[in-house]
Amino acid sequence: MKILTVFNNKGGVGKTTLTFHMAQALQEIGKKVLMIDLDPQCNLTIYSLSEEKIADIWLPEDSFIDDFNASRIAIGVDNFNNLIANERSIHFILKPIEDGIGEFENITKPVQLAENLDIIPGRLTLHMFEAKVSERFNGIYSGDPLSIRTATGVRSLAKAYADIYDYDVVILDTSPSLGALNRSILLQADAFIVPGNPDLFSVYGIRNIGSALTMWKRQFESIYSLLSDAKRLSFPKRFVQFLGFTLYNAKRLQGSKSTNDMGIAKAHYNYANQIPKTIFESISRTDMVNIEEDKLRRSIANEAIIHGHNTLPSMAQKYHLPMWKLPSHEGLDSDDAATIRGNRRIYEATQEKYQLFAQDVIDRLEAI
Repeated sequence: MKILTVFNNKGGVGKTTLTFHMAQALQEIGKKVLMIDLDPQCNLTIYSLSEEKIADIWLPEDSFIDDFNASRIAIGVDNFNNLIANERSIHFILKPIEDGIGEFENITKPVQLAENLDIIPGRLTLHMFEAKVSERFNGIYSGDPLSIRTATGVRSLAKAYADIYDYDVVILDTSPSLGALNRSILLQADAFIVPGNPDLFSVYGIRNIGSALTMWKRQFESIYSLLSDAKRLSFPKRFVQFLGFTLYNAKRLQGSKSTNDMGIAKAHYNYANQIPKTIFESISRTDMVNIEEDKLRRSIANEAIIHGHNTLPSMAQKYHLPMWKLPSHEGLDSDDAATIRGNRRIYEATQEKYQLFAQDVIDRLEAI
């Protein structure tokens, strides 16, 4: 099992759309996948589940988010066992660590999205757990058990779920920030992908990521050197590796014949050429997966999914399905059916592109 995160401190780069569709494609090429929504904005959860389903998960948890232990005592053993027999949010699962009353001993059922694809939903209250991650971080250096449990709780959960459900890949979704929670997530992951639009903001965002990684690696190495062998087992054996980047939402060149190898508008092409250069200036080669440098300098799966999808992702979110499954979906609203089915070929063509992307991701993960 490998733990992968999709990370960019700039919002609006298509991270949620990419994560959702990559996971769908991974399960279609034969991998068993778990997504964990660790973005307090819950975009991946909203993309994956209906509002009614989210309410069914969140509402029974409300009192536990206020005080986990008191709520567990108040409802009694039988009712608590019934509660944890159902799907629960990641904040509910992490709440005993946040409250300092131990680790969550029972693995709750993930939400199944497809035959080999599950999700542990996010929750808008996850910022409370992030506050504890920040507050307890310095305690890791002295080997404080609660601090270590807080910093490594997500990795421990990912491993526990993989042991039970036999996942090949666990994908950790992140918020667009360089805050304490994302630092913790990166320190627990095996690899990360950076999605970015071909624009000025992504270039600067990658520089920010590089600066943060340099600092976080120093902290990781310092922590690792100070901890006992037993406590090191909670952390990965080495610092997270950069798996690659993908351009996203690049504008196709219109009208005349393509004048560049990507077939994208000139302004986007200029920035697309700057992104790999900026990555190699900002991230140490030793912190990149050990594959050919030429591959690392190109978008994952080359140009498979770099172009914009226009309104297709919004339709995918509305129906909580990957884009390629929409034309055959029987539950389409009458207002959408004609448009979607009239563009069936465009929708269904995205499947092959994302499967190419997913296969390249797997090939890179196997190089770790």
